[in-house]
Amino acid sequence: MANRLAFVITLTLFCGLAVSSRTKVFSVESQDGMAAALAPSTGDGICASMIEPQDYICEEHTVTTEDGYILSMQRIPVGRSGRTSGNRPPVLLQHGLLMDGITWLLLPPDQSLAFLLADNGFDVWIANTRGTKYSRGHVSLSPDDSAYWDWTWDELVAYDLPATFQYVHDQAGRNLHYVGHSLGTLMALAAFSKSQLVSTLRSAALLCPIAYVGQMTSPLARNAADNFLAEALRWLGLSEFDPRGGAVVKLLKIICDKPGVDCTHLLTSFTGQNCCLNSSIVDMFLSHEPQSTATKNMIHISQMIREGTIAMYDYDDDDKNREHYGQKTPPVYNMTSIPNDLPLFLSYGGADALSDVNDVKLLLDSLKDHDGDKLVKQYRVDYAHADFVMSANAKEDVYDPLIAFFKLQ
Repeated sequence: MANRLAFVITLTLFCGLAVSSRTKVFSVESQDGMAAALAPSTGDGICASMIEPQDYICEEHTVTTEDGYILSMQRIPVGRSGRTSGNRPPVLLQHGLLMDGITWLLLPPDQSLAFLLADNGFDVWIANTRGTKYSRGHVSLSPDDSAYWDWTWDELVAYDLPATFQYVHDQAGRNLHYVGHSLGTLMALAAFSKSQLVSTLRSAALLCPIAYVGQMTSPLARNAADNFLAEALRWLGLSEFDPRGGAVVKLLKIICDKPGVDCTHLLTSFTGQNCCLNSSIVDMFLSHEPQSTATKNMIHISQMIREGTIAMYDYDDDDKNREHYGQKTPPVYNMTSIPNDLPLFLSYGGADALSDVNDVKLLLDSLKDHDGDKLVKQYRVDYAHADFVMSANAKEDVYDPLIAFFKLQ
């Protein structure tokens, strides 16, 4: 009853703000210049805008999922020197929620993971999940159709990840390494728990591993989940969760007005206090991100936060759950089913408000029977969620050990 009341109150407040199709983002002074920073960006593709200007060779690829989504991928086949080698292991980079493949290219070339991997002899592939700027195609649907957005991360596990894995494997002719950040780790862990993809995988590096999220401390994410804000958007008929759009902005403003939630520094209130971001990298981030996802996906993640479980999407109706799953409750992803001999590198931070240390410990407890020489754990006490992809120190702190781990597999 309390949860339903919170939903009704939120919806009433929201509707009173008069929804518009577009608005400036946090145009009030207290939001630290976010309005200008979140203006829509333009570009001609990730290769042309982010990779080739740094003097790296880049190829644009597309892959179509079994359910019809057309995904953009970028390949950096060689390092900046241009030297070729017959022994360049493929590595697939998978971004997190509300991000795209530019995640791996935000830092300067001598600090960005994608470029560092290429310069260290890897064949680098960058994925972009459905609904993001460069992966909005479909064989029959338009992003303007509500059916286009009828998915959650369950479908990213079932369709996007297998499609990109298979494509890279076919192109490279060999098994691949994987790097995921945030939601990119959840996708992988869920797949591995079903013993999917492991036959084509050499090893996986998981940055800010997301599995359990019931102890998440992010005031922004926690309040959004507890107050059913994604459900409010769906009730209003908004299938696309667009962080740059007026509807989402108005809901965020409701959260930011709540006692105990300080949105003066929006990124910090979402990710935790990042230790090592400079202003130029934040500006770079905001010129390209955040990206859209499905409102249904945000509902699914909110369910995980409220329930503390790793389960498939709950239709909140026994009959609908039976229709989709053959049972009245959604099936769970069992982390203890991840193969014990799968080489894993897990890196997490003590200041991360999204991948909370206590939730990561639950994941690690699920992996307690993992082969000791197949599991590398790295803890950065001062790192928060964005540091792992945007920190000026990430090369030395995280990427160098990660690359060394790959080279041992």
